[in-house]
Amino acid sequence: MRRQLLAACFLGLAGTAGHAACDTGLAERMHAKLHPKRVLDHERAVCEPWRGLPGRYIVVLPMPEAGGDPDTTRFDLDVLVVQQADNGNTERTKIVSRLLDEGALTEDAIRIAEIRVDTTRYTLAPDARAFGLRVLYQGSSRANPYARETLTLYLPQGQKLAKVLDQLETTLERGEWDTNCTGTFEATRGALSVMRATSNGLADLTLRRTRSGSRATLQGDECITQERPATFSATVLRYDGTIYRMPRRAARD
Repeated sequence: MRRQLLAACFLGLAGTAGHAACDTGLAERMHAKLHPKRVLDHERAVCEPWRGLPGRYIVVLPMPEAGGDPDTTRFDLDVLVVQQADNGNTERTKIVSRLLDEGALTEDAIRIAEIRVDTTRYTLAPDARAFGLRVLYQGSSRANPYARETLTLYLPQGQKLAKVLDQLETTLERGEWDTNCTGTFEATRGALSVMRATSNGLADLTLRRTRSGSRATLQGDECITQERPATFSATVLRYDGTIYRMPRRAARD
């Protein structure tokens, strides 16, 4: 049993995906209003209350693009901030901010397992509060387990949404093993925080990452796991007036 669970236990991110669809029907109503001729990926559509802002919702409409490579699917994302009427009248739902993000996501051998809204208080300036969109990708190979999560930040600017951070990789978990015992596994997990310092009008961000790994070998009838010491790093991301950029050296690490 230990051999069978070895990869699954290490790749914890792969087990976190859940059903992200909008159960209220708000996503479907917005899709019917804005894109009546396009296909909506209902399973991965999202609507989430924006905590701290009464009646305000974040809606994400993933729509696969037609044609192209049969082994690859590109998705347009219509990302909306909407205001629900106080009386619950869905016909009076108002779009506050919006970005149609064409070709935002690509799915190939690594599938998109989940899209979810991150409503952490990303207060980038006194009058600028962003929200996040996290996308979980998963591989299908048992011998080469793989999972990664990215974070994109959207900032309302009047009727428009600005994408100020584009698919920052916050988590990467992967491994290679013989599906019995012997193999190696590694994980990088990151957390993003807002700093007091600013660049070009928006707060700097700090990405703190922890890297860990292990090696498993079969010794007699026992599967022995050796953990590598964890390493830690911190990287500052600064806004360049358009987007937050990862320093080149940190991006290569």
